[in-house]
Amino acid sequence: MIFTAKMKFLTAVVLAKYSEAVTKELLRLGLLHFVKLSELKGDLEKRLTQVIPEVPAARYTELRRRVESFLASIKCQPQQEQGLSLKNFNHIKIEIEEKKIDELASEMEAVRERQKIIQQEILKLEDIAQQVELFGDVKASLQARSHYSFLSFRTGQVKTEALSGLKKEVEAFPSVVLTFHEEAGESFLLIITMKRDEAAIAAILDKYAFRPVELPQELSGIKGEVLTNIQAKKECLLKEQSRLAADSLKLIQQKKEELLRLWEKLKLNELASRINSFYNKTSRTILFSGWIPERWQKTVSAALKEVTEGSCYIEWLDPEGVEEEVNHPVKVPVKLQNAKALSPFQMLVTNYSTPAYGTLDPTPIVAVLYMAMFGLMFADVGQGLVILILGLTGGLWGRYFKRGAREIIKLFSFCGLAAIGGGILFGSYFGFEILPPLWFNFHSLVAGHVPATSPVKSILEVLVITLYFGIGIIVLGLVLNWINLIKQKKWLKLIFERTGLVGGWFYAGGIYTGYSFVASGFKNLPQANELLLLVGIPALLLFGKPIVEYIEQRAHGTQKPFSIFTPFKFFFEWLLELLEVFISYLSNTLSFMRVAGLGIAHVALMMAFMEVAKMFSCPGGEFGFLSWVIIVIGNIFVIALEGLSAGIQSLRLNYYEFFSKYFYGSGETYMPVSLKEAS
Repeated sequence: MIFTAKMKFLTAVVLAKYSEAVTKELLRLGLLHFVKLSELKGDLEKRLTQVIPEVPAARYTELRRRVESFLASIKCQPQQEQGLSLKNFNHIKIEIEEKKIDELASEMEAVRERQKIIQQEILKLEDIAQQVELFGDVKASLQARSHYSFLSFRTGQVKTEALSGLKKEVEAFPSVVLTFHEEAGESFLLIITMKRDEAAIAAILDKYAFRPVELPQELSGIKGEVLTNIQAKKECLLKEQSRLAADSLKLIQQKKEELLRLWEKLKLNELASRINSFYNKTSRTILFSGWIPERWQKTVSAALKEVTEGSCYIEWLDPEGVEEEVNHPVKVPVKLQNAKALSPFQMLVTNYSTPAYGTLDPTPIVAVLYMAMFGLMFADVGQGLVILILGLTGGLWGRYFKRGAREIIKLFSFCGLAAIGGGILFGSYFGFEILPPLWFNFHSLVAGHVPATSPVKSILEVLVITLYFGIGIIVLGLVLNWINLIKQKKWLKLIFERTGLVGGWFYAGGIYTGYSFVASGFKNLPQANELLLLVGIPALLLFGKPIVEYIEQRAHGTQKPFSIFTPFKFFFEWLLELLEVFISYLSNTLSFMRVAGLGIAHVALMMAFMEVAKMFSCPGGEFGFLSWVIIVIGNIFVIALEGLSAGIQSLRLNYYEFFSKYFYGSGETYMPVSLKEAS
């Protein structure tokens, strides 16, 4: 279907005792786009009480996301691995589950805190090692006591029984403590610390009665031992850090099944809580409302009657009926009805805006036009095959990507097919002319040696073809706009809008005038009476637009009364409208010349790489190893650069030149509460 799905408004009243059964059934169906009755008709708030869920959906959501963050650490995506089944739905004690997750979080936080401390220790040791490396010999450094050194060296003795306590406190700072020998209950030490910590280290040494002594002879050349000591400590710390990381992942892995089950329960309760938040109640009944595609009306009615044993009242209204009842316009959610294969192009449409309810959904048309534009700008069978393979390969790993990324990967496949089609038309295979083209040889055309049998003989003709292509797309956009306006019964806009009948008349007259001028060798315009019919009359009819807008605004009380200045206002608005119509149609039409420009650039780049490759060819003229390397690099460069450019320009032409003629956006996307939200 090229139009958005027709919607029906459901209002249902059921006995309160069936509320949980109804909630489960609505969740199973996954079709109702809920609307709060009070938002449609404010006076209902005085007669109805909104149902407040015992646990807000946001609380379930927060805990669910915490569970997802734990599972993400072991590369587990519950949305992909854990489906939702109403058989597993039961109310949970949120406080108990929060406590479990808090305990797990505390365990993980303790591990992370220990890893952080270890990392700080590693950085301290690296700092010491870096400074020690600056000196040629530790003994020389001790003797020099340089004021420019960042290290402080101390040698001395301490009671052996106090050694462990001293080491423990000193190692809280960036330091190295080496013990050389023990004698008569005394241990001889070398202590290396940072100068910035001298005061704190001095206090520790005083506490343990550290006594400085003369530098012994065996301390010469000890630099290597210091660095070895530092490296050994660092390796121990790195091993502990790796062990902690492995233990934390092992902990989550052990709890994986438990976390997945909890995630499912939380998701089901979250969805049920969201549904309950849309309920209103009286003393004995529950009321709810929302939008459903018309084709599901009978299914939903039958399901509600079954779960309530017939104890329910159901009312269905068209959007027009809802507006009559509430006495103001309502926003109807929009459901697009496209084949699953067109999902990448639907993404392109909704990225621009959601079509307004009841208007055309351009997705199928955009699919054709986007691929046609891409294929004309990026025409090469070999390069298209590479893009197609990338798209298909990426699709195999799609479950590891978010939805938007998956659609872009699918779009790659379509772009690859379009490029293959263009390459067959123009006879290009990785820049080589392997098979004859179905249309014309683009490479020969750009190179300037066109075969006599070629249907296109110059670059100018290519530009003219793209102009015709652009005119066709703009005319299509105008026709689609007329269909939209007729369907919405906006008759005045259909006539007077710049994209209405008068605007289309003006554009067609302008195209004919331009064609006649070019056909006469840029010498003559059409006759005066022809010009009057082609552009004069539609230009005068456009004068009706400001008058019609004024009458409509006066009817709604949003316009000032008629005055002596009003006709002047009409006149200047008309002039500005004429100028804008002329400029916009001209710029939109000429903009399609970029299709030819990108196509020529693509061919020219490949020809440039071919010429460079020929410079490294063998004496006999055959391509050598370096030649093929250049060809491969050139193709990679062109695929990356030109492929991106062609994709962006195809999107731009659709958005700014095509959509601007007919697209009515700002619709509200149809979003039912459904189990499918998990995927």
